[in-house]
Amino acid sequence: MTAHVGDLAGWACEVRPAGPADEELARRALVDTVAVTLAAVDDPVAGFTTGAGAALRWAAVGHVLDFDDVHLPSTSHVSVVCTAATLACGGGAREYLAAAGVMARLGTALGWDHYRSGWHATCTAGAPAAAVAAGLSLGLDAGRLAQAMALAVPAAGGVQRAFGTAAKSLQVGFAAAAGVRAAHLAAAGASADPAALDHWFRLVGGAGEVQLDGPLVPDGLAIKLHPCCYALQRPISAARALPQAAVGDVSRIRVRTPAAALQPLIHAAPRTGLEGKFSLQYAVAAALLDGFPGAGSFTDAAVTRPEAQRLVGLVEVEEQPGGAGILDGDVQIVRELADGSVDEARLDLPDGHPLRPPTEDDLARKVADCVGADRAADVLGLDWPEAARMLRRALPDGAAVPD
Repeated sequence: MTAHVGDLAGWACEVRPAGPADEELARRALVDTVAVTLAAVDDPVAGFTTGAGAALRWAAVGHVLDFDDVHLPSTSHVSVVCTAATLACGGGAREYLAAAGVMARLGTALGWDHYRSGWHATCTAGAPAAAVAAGLSLGLDAGRLAQAMALAVPAAGGVQRAFGTAAKSLQVGFAAAAGVRAAHLAAAGASADPAALDHWFRLVGGAGEVQLDGPLVPDGLAIKLHPCCYALQRPISAARALPQAAVGDVSRIRVRTPAAALQPLIHAAPRTGLEGKFSLQYAVAAALLDGFPGAGSFTDAAVTRPEAQRLVGLVEVEEQPGGAGILDGDVQIVRELADGSVDEARLDLPDGHPLRPPTEDDLARKVADCVGADRAADVLGLDWPEAARMLRRALPDGAAVPD
């Protein structure tokens, strides 16, 4: 069933977890998002956001490692926005699922052309979705919720040129904060025309209507196993599948991939950890050097390692024409060694994809890598109220500073 964008408010008000699958999706999203947020509490972005409100701070810090989950059809990071807004306003699984469903539907309806033209869909679809999370948590009815979504429209935008800088995670924080602010304004009686939602949707390239039927979060969420852009998860997995060889013996690396898979990978010669998170060349180098690239692989020092820079210079990208989406087609990596031998690996879906979901052991390993083995059990067992308390202890928000 299709509907206008403004009808999403009524749909969201009716959302309830339909069974164990929805409850598990919400649980995994909460655990994953809190873990990657806690892993970044010492990042400079945490310092930049000191004094900001909870939604802005938690979403920005939660996204800075680029380790949070992804909704692939919308090319957006659903949970970092929807979890931050939900927790900031005292909500739980139901409010998160409604917001995540709205964000997934908005982003999917905006489509690949929206992303390909340079928009950061996490922010575009994220601000109205954050208004849903916050508005439901505050008890808004469908009419007020539609107004909250409309009040979030002026902040519903972000650009890919921010990738590789602090601005990427900060603009995600701005989107979450805008939704929370809009919900509070709507609750206080501020007026807005819900028709603005459809007008905005057309302005940013949306065509047609949104799809209301199907699972609460259509196509599920992909869990990242490496802290970098999702477009790098597949080439990393492919590079890790190559037979072991001394990196000093590597003489050439060729990567064949559809053009669409390169859309966010804008740093061919990275010099910082943030740039490395959006570099195909460095991701392949890190996989060959580190085996299983983790947080330590995406620091400034790791990216500028002489051995990493040598491998980066050996990577040749062979761009195949066309494609729609960062997982279009497959990736092929061909590695040549100094003795003339050649190995290759080809992969279509990385581990962590909804069709190749992470196991509980995978999630536990990720959480332990983020927060330490001694704290992993606490994070894995979180409920929504305790998650909010944990984030407030780790990243106190400026209660007197409005989002």
